[in-house]
Amino acid sequence: MSSEPQAGLSRAFIKQQRQRLVALRRRLLGSEQDGLAGERDFQLEHGDEAAEDEDAAQASSRHEIEQALHDVDDRRLANIKRALQKIAEGSYGCSDLSGEPIPLVRLQSTPEAVLTVQEERAREARG
Repeated sequence: MSSEPQAGLSRAFIKQQRQRLVALRRRLLGSEQDGLAGERDFQLEHGDEAAEDEDAAQASSRHEIEQALHDVDDRRLANIKRALQKIAEGSYGCSDLSGEPIPLVRLQSTPEAVLTVQEERAREARG
C-alpha cells in the first residue's frame, strides 16, 4: 500500500476497511461451505426416501433460492477481491469505471463497493 492516503481516505479508515473486507470474505466463504455440507447431510439422510410431489416442489424452490444467494455471494466475493486489490494498488475509494470518488457513506455500508451507486444501478439495468 502506498504511503499516501487513497481518494482522500485516511490510512486508519483504509486499514479498517481492509480488515472488514477480509472478515466479510471469510464469512461468505464459510457460509458457502456450511450450505454445501447441509445439502450433503440432507441427501445422506433422505436420499433414498420416496419423494412426493410436494417434497420435490419444495426442494426445487429451496434450490432456486440457494442458487440465487450463491450468485449474490459470488458477485460479492469478486467485489471483495477487487476492493482488496484496489487497497494494494492505492486506488481504493475510486470507481473502477469513472475514477470518481465513491462516497464515504457508501464505503462504510458496502466496503466492497468498486462503483458509485449510479454506476452500479446502470450496470444492473443493463443486465
